[in-house]
Amino acid sequence: MKINFTEEQNTFRQEIRSWLELNLPKNKLQSLDTKEGFEQHREWEKTLNSGNWSMVTWPKEYGGRALNLIEWLIFEEEYYRAEAPTRVNQNGVFLLGPTLMEYGTDVQKNKFLNAMATGDHVWAQGWSEPGAGSDMAAIRTTAVLEDGFFVINGQKTWSSRAAYADWTFGLFRTDLESERHHGLSFILAPLDLPGITVRPIPQLDGEPGFAEIYFDDVKVPAENLIGGEGEGWKIAMATAGFERGLMLRSPARFQQTAAKLLSLYLENESTCSPAIQAKIVDAWAQSESYALSIYHTASKLMDGGSIGSESSLGKIFWSELDYMMHETALKILGANAELDTEEHQDAAQWIKGFMFSYAGPIYAGTNEIQKNIIAERLLGLPR
Repeated sequence: MKINFTEEQNTFRQEIRSWLELNLPKNKLQSLDTKEGFEQHREWEKTLNSGNWSMVTWPKEYGGRALNLIEWLIFEEEYYRAEAPTRVNQNGVFLLGPTLMEYGTDVQKNKFLNAMATGDHVWAQGWSEPGAGSDMAAIRTTAVLEDGFFVINGQKTWSSRAAYADWTFGLFRTDLESERHHGLSFILAPLDLPGITVRPIPQLDGEPGFAEIYFDDVKVPAENLIGGEGEGWKIAMATAGFERGLMLRSPARFQQTAAKLLSLYLENESTCSPAIQAKIVDAWAQSESYALSIYHTASKLMDGGSIGSESSLGKIFWSELDYMMHETALKILGANAELDTEEHQDAAQWIKGFMFSYAGPIYAGTNEIQKNIIAERLLGLPR
């Protein structure tokens, strides 16, 4: 199956390509998991916003272009083809942004979306807790409404981008007598408030891609509540749907990895076994299949549909595909994969990507939890 684009879509693709060629940073940015690299990536967000590219599907008044999801996928293809910098504010523009579009008030949209698009507010994700990893219904951090403020006490962990971010969004238990998915509320909190302590968590490479966030009688204005009090679970499930099923991991990311893997194979074909060749074919086919699936999902949404539990299928698919492709690359490279030198920079990138691919089956909800969702909600199997 081949996707045929319209003349207007092809013209749009060329516009993106030309803009990126003119505006991409001349030198590679430092890792966004360092303080210096984080600020460099924030500046890149501002550059994107200057061309109204922060999130092309957003209304123009919020820094977007009011385009559809197909055009967003075209943008993503060109973005990854150009090897543009990783989006430091992906939690904001890809997850919180769509959530605010659906559940936020006009005041909240005006306050947060433009600042998100410019990179002035970089967002961290505040889901997990020490006793509630992928089981968000087990959240215990409390937010008690007192005199126009939510007083928050508790701890979040594995908060993406929190080491250097400005704000966090997350679920908090506003009904202290409630259990499981009842009594939770979706609240936005600036990370510089009195009573908040952020402690970075080093990754395998030593850089703090995550952090713990401690709340000690933190007072957050009540107007930072998204939706109604106690509606947090419904809203968070919509955000998780964007994360698992469409926005956070566009197919272009994996198509680009598959293309690089093919090039690596062709450079080393004489030393590769037939089993490796089969993996290359499989990687290419799977990345294209995922792209077709996402184009189908985008078309469904544009026709008024919604993303449901089937987003769990996509999450398992792309996370396992990413791991498989990087593992295959290391098998091709052999011992050279461990060389982090100027001569072997490509190899170093593959092993860095391999280490990160281990996280894929964990973040956005562990694959084990996703399999339970698929079994119960899609297949109708007993709990």
